[in-house]
Amino acid sequence: MIIGIGIDVVDIARFERSIARTPGLVERLFAESERDRPARSLAARFAAKESLIKALGGHAVIRWHEMCVVQDAEGNPDFELTGGLAAHLRTLGIDRVHLSMSHDAGIASAFVVLEAERGVV
Repeated sequence: MIIGIGIDVVDIARFERSIARTPGLVERLFAESERDRPARSLAARFAAKESLIKALGGHAVIRWHEMCVVQDAEGNPDFELTGGLAAHLRTLGIDRVHLSMSHDAGIASAFVVLEAERGVV
């Protein structure tokens, strides 16, 4: 059963200007393992995190470092979720978070689907 969906797009050039203008933004938004990537990749990861927030319907329990974009065993994008966010998803009965990301023509995008075998608690 689908519990939530979220989508986000990021203008890569605008994102680059934001991280250049605001020292510390990369550290605030991304886990250490994500930080050494090109701006287009960081923009896609930011879109992924925003998509997850939207799929959950808000951000009251979400901390940026509790959602890290990683690659699964097949090399596909996935989330490593920790802390209060991981606990919140378990409380909601969410068994799987599907993530798709892309960047092309100056835009980074991401789409998230939250899935549960059983209904929301």
